[in-house]
Amino acid sequence: MNQYKENEINPDLWIERYSDFLFNYTIVRVNDRDIAKDLISETFLAALKAKKNFKGEASERTWLISILKRKIIDYYRKINSKKGQAEIKLDLKNTDEEGEWLEKKVADDDTKNAEDLLINNELQSAIFECLDQLQLSNEQQATAFRMKTIENKDTETICKEMDITPSNLWVLIHRARKKMANCLENKWL
Repeated sequence: MNQYKENEINPDLWIERYSDFLFNYTIVRVNDRDIAKDLISETFLAALKAKKNFKGEASERTWLISILKRKIIDYYRKINSKKGQAEIKLDLKNTDEEGEWLEKKVADDDTKNAEDLLINNELQSAIFECLDQLQLSNEQQATAFRMKTIENKDTETICKEMDITPSNLWVLIHRARKKMANCLENKWL
């Protein structure tokens, strides 16, 4: 039985086999390249420490994703426990940027190779397909998501155009992101 487990898990190949997949999975959920990379590193480290617990009941990739999901949940628990403090600090420093704490942007990476571009095109196609589904199920969530994430409009502009508060916008985007993540998990992953 031990030999079966060792054949099923191979940490030497994790980066080669799974890093791009795990990155794409994570970036959709945290929307920050550096945080995504940190979470993936933490996932690989935790998996190395727990490798003796791998039972072989799921694929190696599924096992790594389950660890990554816990890391993402822990990340959000940590930032949400500090959210009130961050809001106060931002509001005290510059009241013109009210609501900016809602916005996290992904930096563009100009170092893409052909494989990255192909994956990005496939992901883009899946995103727009999921966005179309979201539009059919909840037009307001889809509009908020599109304006914020795709069109990169600021919170104030979106709130004025949609006649909603920043809190309402946050709720709409949060719900839209959850639906988009579920859809992408089914369509792209």
